[in-house]
Amino acid sequence: MGNGLRLWNVVLTYRQAAGSQTVLDVDELTVARGAAVGITGPSGSGKSSLLYVLAGVERPQNGSVTWGETEITRLPEAERDRWRRQHVGMVFQDFHLLPGMTALQNVLLAATFDRLAAPAPLKDRGRSLLAQVGLRGGGQRVETLSRGEMQRVAVARALLFAPPIVLADEPTASLDAAHGGVVGDLLLALCREAGSTLVVVSHDRLLLQRLEVVHTLTNGRLASSPQPLPQPC
Repeated sequence: MGNGLRLWNVVLTYRQAAGSQTVLDVDELTVARGAAVGITGPSGSGKSSLLYVLAGVERPQNGSVTWGETEITRLPEAERDRWRRQHVGMVFQDFHLLPGMTALQNVLLAATFDRLAAPAPLKDRGRSLLAQVGLRGGGQRVETLSRGEMQRVAVARALLFAPPIVLADEPTASLDAAHGGVVGDLLLALCREAGSTLVVVSHDRLLLQRLEVVHTLTNGRLASSPQPLPQPC
């Protein structure tokens, strides 16, 4: 199955002062390698939590998450972090950009963890990705950008290494229809080019209609089968 996904009997519970709350109770989810899959559902239904479980950011109390041959729920935290850096590009809903740095520096951040500067080919790719999402040059500090521009920087950063797995949390939420279409084009085209598996959490029906399969999450549970979306007139 390569970098395909199999999730089985996953339960995620948050413990709070007032008691525990189960936010995910998912019997099964499979995604073929290279597929483009959507997760939709009402606000508060657990969509972002599911994405964090798939990335190994959250570790469920029960069940397993396996990408290819790697069952990430069995890995110690440090090994999960290492696996995620090597295999996953993430687009966070709240961006996670670093103020005081330029758009290009944020895109290249992961490439500078082990060295003083990113190599020239990665700098070129970073500039190219920013240009494709409408941000040429990348020299502007991120705190001066609009929310929509910040979202586009976050998408470019996630795609820098052409990762085998791309997980995107509401990647078009802060964009108008035109720029949302551009970001959707970029996500789908680059994931297809790299053979990456794409899982998108979204309310954007125009984006969801372009994905191969869309699952609905309600109160932490997936519908028993994917639901087809009506095509635009």
